[in-house]
Amino acid sequence: MPHPTAHPHYSLSASRPEFPPPEAVAGSHTTLQGLAHLPRPAADLVLLGDLTGRYSRLRSDGRTVTLRGDRQGISEHGHRITAAIACHVARAGGSVDQLTRLLLHPDHEGGRHARHIALRSGQARALDYIHRVWASAVQTVSTSMVLGSRDHAYEVLAALRDRIETTPWCGERARTALRVLRAHLNFAETAGGPLHHASERQAAEEAGISRTTLRAVYETILRPQGWLRRLRVGHGREGSTWYLALGSPHRHAGTAVLSRSRTTQYPPGLALEEWPTPETGATADIDSAVLARLMSHDAFAHHALGSAALMIISALCARPSQTVTDLIASSSVSRATTYRTLQRLARHGLVQHHGETWTLSPHALPGIGHSPTASQTAAGLRVAQSWDEIAQQSGTAGTAARRKALHADQRAAYRQALEHLAEHRSRAVVIVHDGRQVLVPAVRADEIPPAWHAPDGRVLDPATGRPAEGWRVATDGRLILIGPADQRTYDELAAAHAQALREWESAA
Repeated sequence: MPHPTAHPHYSLSASRPEFPPPEAVAGSHTTLQGLAHLPRPAADLVLLGDLTGRYSRLRSDGRTVTLRGDRQGISEHGHRITAAIACHVARAGGSVDQLTRLLLHPDHEGGRHARHIALRSGQARALDYIHRVWASAVQTVSTSMVLGSRDHAYEVLAALRDRIETTPWCGERARTALRVLRAHLNFAETAGGPLHHASERQAAEEAGISRTTLRAVYETILRPQGWLRRLRVGHGREGSTWYLALGSPHRHAGTAVLSRSRTTQYPPGLALEEWPTPETGATADIDSAVLARLMSHDAFAHHALGSAALMIISALCARPSQTVTDLIASSSVSRATTYRTLQRLARHGLVQHHGETWTLSPHALPGIGHSPTASQTAAGLRVAQSWDEIAQQSGTAGTAARRKALHADQRAAYRQALEHLAEHRSRAVVIVHDGRQVLVPAVRADEIPPAWHAPDGRVLDPATGRPAEGWRVATDGRLILIGPADQRTYDELAAAHAQALREWESAA
């Protein structure tokens, strides 16, 4: 994610008196380049580029920045710098024209990526790229905030928790999305702010769902509605970088209407003289801390009590005594599902009712059902004594353990694949020199020492000291094996290699 940045100077009009005077940043060089209104770190980013490797994919080590050893990695690094500068301009209330002048200035190292696009693909392509980066930066800045202190961060998380608890989560998929969102809120509270790191497997284990279901609610609810943004995909042992925001549940109301039209359940018609409004209210009232505490248990898997039971228990914990009508509004669960879930919870001894009022059992939250009464025993009701027993009765016992074992095997296989890949590919090293990054070519396995070179392009065998049959030295110092099927001579192969190299450099 682009870090909080500041605003450019030299393209701002004189009608903006709120910007600081040119004396805000000392130094004639920054004044001449139009960077006097920037804080020092932001001015260094624009003028000198990423000297510390802050925007590289991997961490920096002194003056050496490790990047992916290909053109794509260098391009991604340049794009992150460009996006950070765009966020500086957007947060300061600048314009896309100001960003364009900053990036295309020939003395600004931070605009090297945009100038490279202009040089390679033309000015129009570069301007289109800058406009796309600007649109993304404006959206990012409008949905994020600058945290001034740790107390401010916890205030933001508390406001987000209140927003989550009072938002209706109607439907099974929405309730599953709430479990995933609450898992990310747990990670954010541990990290101390909305910006946090977590892998998909870690979030799935925390929410008590499968990884496939996790990805489904990411793409259909949490990301489209603005609750969660993935800023960087995890790599290796590092999890993905996420940002929690105050979502807009009604942003994609058209999608929900389309989803309801595909089901067999339709609202009652006006000819029946029934209510035309939905059953669940516009606001909810649940205790998300209770939901976060219980959602990872096997008793609340899909084929056990389910997410509807989580919502009803959380609603009853927030307000102890509620009627069915009250529960429908506070838990955002439909009327039929509420009746069915209450009966299931009552059979396990987790809820009890007096007349029309339902309350939690005295030992429901610790996972222990209340003692059965004589009437319940006579009716044959089975009272569960723990969440594990409920999972055992429902056939979901061991689901979380199997999921964790599967994820552990997947992590081990992934790390083993990375180790095998590292044996065949070494990371490129970039040395920062005078504010510019110089790529250090990696030593290849097929490069031979000069001592092995023999006359006429032949290769000396290091074991025998004699020329090896079939092997030749190319113009770049690498080995060429001329087999029986090769009809070209060594000179023809070397000439073809040189021609291909020139064509590649010209195309690049």
